[in-house]
Amino acid sequence: MRETPRPQGTAGDAGPGLPQHGPGRALAHTAGASGSGTPHRSDGRSSHTPRGARQTDPAGHPGTTPPVPRWPASLISLVSALVALFALITWQVVADGPLLGPDERISRALVGRGPARIADLFSDLGNMQVALPVLACAIICALVRGTRREPLYAALTMAAVPALVVPLKLWTDRQGPLTEATGYYPSGHTATAAVAYGAAALLLAPYLKRSWMMLVAAVLLTAATSIGLVLRGYHWPLDVVASWCLSGVLLVVLGRALRSVSRRSTRRSSSRTPSC
Repeated sequence: MRETPRPQGTAGDAGPGLPQHGPGRALAHTAGASGSGTPHRSDGRSSHTPRGARQTDPAGHPGTTPPVPRWPASLISLVSALVALFALITWQVVADGPLLGPDERISRALVGRGPARIADLFSDLGNMQVALPVLACAIICALVRGTRREPLYAALTMAAVPALVVPLKLWTDRQGPLTEATGYYPSGHTATAAVAYGAAALLLAPYLKRSWMMLVAAVLLTAATSIGLVLRGYHWPLDVVASWCLSGVLLVVLGRALRSVSRRSTRRSSSRTPSC
């Protein structure tokens, strides 16, 4: 570990002798205000040593590393709201709570509305055969660009979808709108579409001039999938909303991880650039 450079002329130096101060010059170290003889830096003198430029920890002691970046309060609030809403819906499903009544009435009012072919097309956007190839193309593009961690994080986020959704389906055991079969909560198709298209947008956004268009496209594709699933009676509305919440948390974590990797890469490239 590198030692912090120490200023010359301190008491710990092993030089041949103490430096001689010219007449009329102020001493860098004088006796303390209380007369105890404790040396301190003279008033009005700016800190020129690396020791004075170091960050301090919360206790006020000199630190050796820069402060760890924290999550913005807005992201923490967003994640907390999504988790709270998901927990509320899950509790209502498990306990057969009062929210299920309006949910079922809304579903019966919407099932069969609109062109059936378009609704089927929208719902198919959440199939793994459709959504996963889109994410795979984005991962390949990122790999070609020379990135390694970003595609790995996106793949792990996608793998987290079945790891979370399947146990929830088995635990809640909710019956579908038009069938006696169970295991419909939360909507796996909605979660697959949201995470696959959202992760693809986050991976490709840094390489596009209008990155916001990718994010808008991901939102529209996920919304179309959700609408198709409800109109065709494949899922209750609350199944879809719960998957929005779950996918939102995963995408926020992924976006934060990708941003952290990008910052570290930028710092490394800037440190390797020779100064003029």
